[in-house]
Amino acid sequence: MSSNYELSTQGRDSFGTGASRRQRRENLVPAVVYGAGKDNESVMLDHDQVMHSLEKEAFHSAIIDLKTDTGSQQVILREVQMHPHRQLVMHVDFQRVRATEKLHMKVPLHFEVSDVAPGVKTDGGILSHPITELDITCLPRDLPEFIAVDVSELNLNESLHLSSIKMPEGVELTATAFPEGEDPTIATISPPKVVEEEAVEESTDQEAGVDAKSADAEDAGEA
Repeated sequence: MSSNYELSTQGRDSFGTGASRRQRRENLVPAVVYGAGKDNESVMLDHDQVMHSLEKEAFHSAIIDLKTDTGSQQVILREVQMHPHRQLVMHVDFQRVRATEKLHMKVPLHFEVSDVAPGVKTDGGILSHPITELDITCLPRDLPEFIAVDVSELNLNESLHLSSIKMPEGVELTATAFPEGEDPTIATISPPKVVEEEAVEESTDQEAGVDAKSADAEDAGEA
């Protein structure tokens, strides 16, 4: 199960633009808690605590213990609004979770032991991963912090596809994550750029040599 985090809140009874500005000056972040068949609840959180938590990757896919005036509630992070020009959290949305109801979440991929992959270690290739997270569904108790992707046997110019990933127990890929029948590339090892550049330069030199020979032949013919 994903690591649990704990956040303390205080009730919010003032609303509107002016109230929000005043709360932010007091280093507080307005937030809303919704879901699980209960009424929405408006709360405020300590800005520094929220910012510190957001800096941790695991927080974004964790079950969070939210301490409110109505008691402790288990929630997940649903949306964060940031200031467009400053490191300032403007608003946060939390969704309550029920132990018996499946969640729909985005979970990051961790590409493990990439340094021992033959394509990297032996051939000096570069590992790239066009997909860095997956849409999954699972019960709260099965929510993983991340999904591990083993690329230790990947060779140069080889790719790893979605069908090769072993999902954790109790975790399923969301049906609408990708078009039916599609098996997208998760990771690939490509030749180092310097080799590609040398190949281009070599090709250019060869073309220049051909052009020079053609020019010499034309000059000889005119003579």
